[in-house]
Amino acid sequence: MKTITDFDLNALQLLTVLDQTRHVGRAAEVLGMSQSGFSTALARLRRRLDDELFVRVSGSMQPTHRAVTLVQTAREILMQVETGILGKTDFAPRHARVEFRLSMSDVAEVVFLPKLLGHLAQHAPLATVHTSSPIGSSLRERMADGDVDLAIGYLPDLEIDSIFRQRLTSNTYACIVRSGHPVVVAGLSKAAYQELGHVVIATPAKSTSLLERTLERQRITRRIVLSTPHHLSLLAVISGSDLIATLPLGTALDFSRREGVEVLALPFRPPMFSVHQYWHRRAQSDPRNRWLREQFRQLFDQQNPLYKDWIRAFYSNLREVK
Repeated sequence: MKTITDFDLNALQLLTVLDQTRHVGRAAEVLGMSQSGFSTALARLRRRLDDELFVRVSGSMQPTHRAVTLVQTAREILMQVETGILGKTDFAPRHARVEFRLSMSDVAEVVFLPKLLGHLAQHAPLATVHTSSPIGSSLRERMADGDVDLAIGYLPDLEIDSIFRQRLTSNTYACIVRSGHPVVVAGLSKAAYQELGHVVIATPAKSTSLLERTLERQRITRRIVLSTPHHLSLLAVISGSDLIATLPLGTALDFSRREGVEVLALPFRPPMFSVHQYWHRRAQSDPRNRWLREQFRQLFDQQNPLYKDWIRAFYSNLREVK
């Protein structure tokens, strides 16, 4: 019985090179073999496959019908060996039909996705993006299984040996109110912050717990009128009422670009935190993942000068939470 252990994989190169050159002597030269050695190997392959494979026609070696199929299969196998085993792979973003799988919160999507998708449209036009929530204990497993390429955000639960990270930018908190709100003119004092009704986002995100610990340390309480997991409804409520909300600065700035919302500095020193991109160590050398990481680094490394302006103007001398 014929088995794979009886087959010399070098014969695959013999097939493809002879098909390319259609000449025994030139094929032997390409492979660094003597012509007699090549002829011996070809004769052995003919016996193994019970087919002439190549026959001489008008001075050149022409493939048989079976050889035409075998050559195509041989090329595919050799390409898989080169890319999948030997690591001879390059990522060509302009021609790659690829799905990038990202894990980030919905507020991170607001900040990162518009610019990322515009960039991909120019540099990787065939690429698609799939996002998922980073909340939950399964994110580590999904990254280990290759179901998530990059996780973006403040995600200290991912700071383990098997996951790498790179800092992209800093973030902090600010307050959003409707345009024309009395505190826009009067200023947002600590007393007003505690007296006004608040809308809060109900989420287990670690950055939210940073804010809550800061409020507790400074003995600041909020009068919560609405708790919702949805940022879209939050924006609608804030723009149509005198309620206020405390949000990550990047999200607040994005909301302020829409009509009816303004951003105010908080009347206390809020926490700062670093936003990282995270990837599993199994993807460290993967060309596709490496390319994606580089795009995030270029696009979002301290990406928004408004961040720096706000932090300098309102929140100087903050201690950053790494």
